[in-house]
Amino acid sequence: TEGVPSTAIREISLLKDLQHHSVVELFDVAIMDSSIYMIFEYLDMDLKKLLDKHKPSFTPKLVKSYMHQLLDAIAFCHMHRILHRDLKPQNLLVDRDGHLKLADFGLARSFNFPMRTYTHEVVTLWYRAPEILLGTKFYATGVDIWSLGCIFAEMILKRPLFPGDSEIDQLYRIFRTMSTPDEDNWPGVSQLPDYKRSFPRWEAQPVPEEITRYKAHDLFQQLMVYDPAQRISARNAMTLPYF
Repeated sequence: TEGVPSTAIREISLLKDLQHHSVVELFDVAIMDSSIYMIFEYLDMDLKKLLDKHKPSFTPKLVKSYMHQLLDAIAFCHMHRILHRDLKPQNLLVDRDGHLKLADFGLARSFNFPMRTYTHEVVTLWYRAPEILLGTKFYATGVDIWSLGCIFAEMILKRPLFPGDSEIDQLYRIFRTMSTPDEDNWPGVSQLPDYKRSFPRWEAQPVPEEITRYKAHDLFQQLMVYDPAQRISARNAMTLPYF
């Protein structure tokens, strides 16, 4: 497969192992003229388009259903030692019957404990976990969980939670909402490569009222814990009273 991008080969090899009702199915692969064609099952919309065009359809019931399917898919990936690493609404396909499927495994990686060193240029900025923004080279399942928390909030709020336009703007948006992290709420944070003692100090803001109204604050807060080691797992999140 000379000339075939490594991301495509990675996506093919991972998807062949991931047979799950909430993961997009890879039907076939064809290589022609040194181009690779991946044939997936068809879903007619993604979550971003749905959020852009059909905001009223995001009822509490639909949000809960989508979130359950999403957690189920990510729990399955993590059980198979796969990090998605690029979770965002554009990578979540939906159909007219309320099904949601995880797609685009181009950045996904198999992982083994202990955590391996990865490039930190992954995950679209708005959904990027703070440990990646602070330059960690060692990360695991928590990066996907943080992204899920951002997507969950976006479905409820009908707008992105942290729409940063640069890495530092992204960090400061997180800090302004959740407080500037320190060794008390995130042991080891001051040792991360891009952590600065000169960061402005912000206090945590209350959880947005809409999230409380959905009775979703407990799940939201457990997905959005600063310390990745304390962030809830996808499987455990599915057992919370919200569901």
